[in-house]
Amino acid sequence: MEQKKFEAMLVLIVPKVIGLITENFKMDEVTATKTFYESKVYSLLEQEDTKLWHLSPLTLFNMYDEERKTGNITFPEG
Repeated sequence: MEQKKFEAMLVLIVPKVIGLITENFKMDEVTATKTFYESKVYSLLEQEDTKLWHLSPLTLFNMYDEERKTGNITFPEG
């Protein structure tokens, strides 16, 4: 995927994941954004070759939630 399209995907996906974090963990948007950007899930998401960008925001949120609770990430079968 060309870089501009990939960046556009992130611009669409990341706010939705952050919205799910604020709803489920009662965090304000700034805190939710900071914690998501510091996560392993986000680190992997911003690498185009991992193909995590094709997952739904809910799936990415669930991966983030698992990482937050256990320190591990389970990748969905694909």
